Amino acid sequence: MRSINRVATLLLAVALLVGGILVAVEALLAALGRSGPVLSRWSVTLTAARWQDGPVRALAAAATLLGLVILAAELRRWHPTRLRLTDDDGWHLHRRSMERRLARAARSVPSVRRARVRVRRRGDSWRPRVTATGDPAARADVEFAVHRELDRLAAPCRGRIEVRLSPARGTT
Repeated sequence: MRSINRVATLLLAVALLVGGILVAVEALLAALGRSGPVLSRWSVTLTAARWQDGPVRALAAAATLLGLVILAAELRRWHPTRLRLTDDDGWHLHRRSMERRLARAARSVPSVRRARVRVRRRGDSWRPRVTATGDPAARADVEFAVHRELDRLAAPCRGRIEVRLSPARGTT
């Protein structure tokens, strides 16, 4: 998301720069008593436009919708790319790599067939959530395997790890 924000900021900056230069040129030409290249064409169109016209409403609706989409994209909580290990040392882990390693650790338990791990963030702390297919009685083994992998990564994990084990389909 960081790169999307940078591109959007760059486009907005360029649009504002071009608009500012255009307004300055138009103001200079108006001060000299000449009509500008843009305002003379637009002034006729803009003064004749009414709210009841279809294109005017469609353009207003499109601008409103675009603004709401941008606002929703900015307000949405995105998954962090990196997870901080501790507050003061500057070390971090890549979230996807850690999720893959923890899923591999969960799959190392003999009764687990498939496993998926998602790291959830709450404030500055984070914790893994394991969703796996296998014997529900192996929950403690899966949690132990994930804790062991977190210790190998030197990752601080406070509290319990959320483990959801569902039995494989077709077995009773």
